[in-house]
Amino acid sequence: MKTIEVDEELYRYIASHTQHIGESASDILRRMLKFSAGQEVQSSAPVVSTDTQLKPVSAANTQRDRVRALRELMLSDDYAEQTKAVNRFMLVLSTLYCLNPKEFAVATESLHGRTRTYFAGDQQTLLQNGIHTKPKHVPGTPYWVITNTNTGRKRSMIEHIMQSMQFPVELTDKVCGTI
Repeated sequence: MKTIEVDEELYRYIASHTQHIGESASDILRRMLKFSAGQEVQSSAPVVSTDTQLKPVSAANTQRDRVRALRELMLSDDYAEQTKAVNRFMLVLSTLYCLNPKEFAVATESLHGRTRTYFAGDQQTLLQNGIHTKPKHVPGTPYWVITNTNTGRKRSMIEHIMQSMQFPVELTDKVCGTI
């Protein structure tokens, strides 16, 4: 058996796909990649690689896969262990970005308050709109977000992004309800 190093975010993503106690990372990856023991490696499929995921291009990011990924996040131990709304908010933002960075970018461009910018590519931009914005880096993304908003505002931000990314209304409501 070989050992590979993965960053914390990728580890959490793999662990969030655990289906039963004691399931190994190899078992999880085999299931996710639809790869069985002894199967010959197909090197002809192009691979898309980002800091947060590695998947064949042919395994397109379908709406069903996106819905499943968010449901799995909500059922994950990592998500359940979060005691603060801001931490759940950050996990949802990271997941939404990973599912489709381009759609996430479009959704966040139009998301701002009357006097505040909610998302930016750097901390300074958010600090320019108020010294009490408490900007945090969204893990696994190039984005920063203000975090001193109330839980209702955090929910409305997630709702806006999920609607823009065309997630089903019932899933959007469930995700917002967990923040």
